[in-house]
Amino acid sequence: MPIERSAPDSAPALRSGALGTADIAFFVVSAAAPLTVMAGVAPLAILLGGIGAPVGYLLAGITLAVFAVGFTTMSRHVRSGGAFYAYITRGLGPAAGMGAALLALIGYNGMEIGVYGLLGTATQDTAHALLGVDVPWLPVSLAGLLLIWYGGFRSIHFGAKLLGVLLIAETGILALLAAGVLFEGGAHGLSLASFTPGHVLVPGTAVVLAFAFAAFTGFESTVIYRREARDPDRTVPRATYAAVGFLGLFYAFVVWIAIQSFGDAEVVAAAGSDPAGLFFTAITSYVGGWAADTMHVLIVTSVLASLLAFHNAINRYVLALAEEGVLPKALARVHPRHGSPHLAGAAQTVLGAAVVLAFAAAGADPYAQLLLWVNTPGMLGLLALQLLAALAIPLYFRRFGHQEGVLRTVVAPVVAAVLLGTAIVLVVTHLDLFTGASPTVNTVLTALVPVVFVTGLGLARRLRRRRPEICARFGTEPEPETAVPPAKEPA
Repeated sequence: MPIERSAPDSAPALRSGALGTADIAFFVVSAAAPLTVMAGVAPLAILLGGIGAPVGYLLAGITLAVFAVGFTTMSRHVRSGGAFYAYITRGLGPAAGMGAALLALIGYNGMEIGVYGLLGTATQDTAHALLGVDVPWLPVSLAGLLLIWYGGFRSIHFGAKLLGVLLIAETGILALLAAGVLFEGGAHGLSLASFTPGHVLVPGTAVVLAFAFAAFTGFESTVIYRREARDPDRTVPRATYAAVGFLGLFYAFVVWIAIQSFGDAEVVAAAGSDPAGLFFTAITSYVGGWAADTMHVLIVTSVLASLLAFHNAINRYVLALAEEGVLPKALARVHPRHGSPHLAGAAQTVLGAAVVLAFAAAGADPYAQLLLWVNTPGMLGLLALQLLAALAIPLYFRRFGHQEGVLRTVVAPVVAAVLLGTAIVLVVTHLDLFTGASPTVNTVLTALVPVVFVTGLGLARRLRRRRPEICARFGTEPEPETAVPPAKEPA
């Protein structure tokens, strides 16, 4: 496998065995930013989907858990830090794999760079709420870029420890809110009406599903850390299931808690009148003003944790593509002391700074435009990669000998593909709820995903003519001795 090949002679390999199951799960859950998702997005899910919103998060979690069955099974056979593009190459062919590789770069970069706008606005809100001062967003975002670069430059173990602390803090404040609501019995007594068919089988649930799938974006990045995991054949699947299981249950539980804090009949009106303040109002009422102040601070640290998690994932994708020969070889260099892909991290930081400065120069709003417009193609790109991977898995196992069961290699991936295809349709048809933009802007943001994929197909065709050795070995590895002769490689 390309990821198994030695790094350039000038660099040592990434440090293996540095990460355990909990470390990788921290990276993935931190990328999802649970506190930011709950305080910033969940009120809109309640407003548009009603009190059945918690079920939308459960359904998204179940869908991705089904996807994880085939995904983690394939991780035992295709041992690549390239993850998505390697899997898609092995199942659908090198051309599709090259398109997937570009989609991965756009997807993860889009998810990270846009969040620098959220960092600026979250810090603004926190400074105003706690200190009564107004701070400009651009210096905050640029300072965040430097901070995240340093976090990625340091060892992966350093990042895992930092994310562990931040994740415990942000989930802790939400757990404190939950304890207060449960102790008081909610506004009018605890109710399970959110989980009844009458509140779930409504048109608004489709909107909630769109928000919910976006909240899980990036959970699959567990495989990217395979080279640095202890016993990756066990660690990676466990971390994947732990991350998706925690997120699905935690999201659904916290949304239900928010509903109980206001009451089934009152929460939709409360979310409509002040969506940004819904969770702050709830925690002030049930815990105290000091907890609301703490939540303000932890939202900023939640955003930072998300940025660091995505930054590390991007660095490892770039490292894998540089080792493939698709990107400049220099990006495959690993720091001799920290064991980090430091040049890939520096390149990503420069790209992020360029995008942030461009939006600032255009006078764009850091939340409504930098965050939402840049995140949207990133989110759609990663959902498209999940769908392509689900399609690739049964094709791969059909072509090569294996000892895996049909449930893992065929049934689960096919079911996941159907569910993910449905999710993509729901997200695209409700894209205006994410962006608040015009139909023209939404069309452009959506079109970026197929355009990038087709560009990858063109790149593969060009490499096949000019550098066939790169195209031939892209996303491949020597087959185990038990492998049956492959069918003709797809175009």
